[in-house]
Amino acid sequence: MTNPYQPPQGEQPQYQSPQQPYQQPVQPYAPPPYQQPAYGQQPGYGQQPGYGYPVAPPTNTLAIVSLVSSLATLVLGVTAIAGVITGHMALGQIKRTGEGGRGMALAGLIIGYVFVGFTVLAILFFVIAMVLGLAVPFLALLGTNGELGTA
Repeated sequence: MTNPYQPPQGEQPQYQSPQQPYQQPVQPYAPPPYQQPAYGQQPGYGQQPGYGYPVAPPTNTLAIVSLVSSLATLVLGVTAIAGVITGHMALGQIKRTGEGGRGMALAGLIIGYVFVGFTVLAILFFVIAMVLGLAVPFLALLGTNGELGTA
């Protein structure tokens, strides 16, 4: 018995297709050649995907100094001016370098200016009180009709 799947001896099977013959597609680029990693380096396997929160920029040191020195005015009483000065310096650096801490610098400025304002008002109050304190006995000496010594 002969094998029906084998072609008969002496004849070559002819395959004719109504379609055109298959052609390989042209590759637009060749892959880059393999490069040996430098001595002591591991071959790169690609970047791992990043997870979590992005890293925040560092906080400006002068912003921290501004806030602390402005709040220290409650205890020491004279550091508000240092808080205002360092707050302005910190805002300039933050604008230039892109560091964090703008809120702290603004808080130090606001608190410092509030305490400087309270200090100026207190000094004005005491100066006016001293002037009025000295003026009251002087007005008593003037008397009711404005003449000196008739009271």
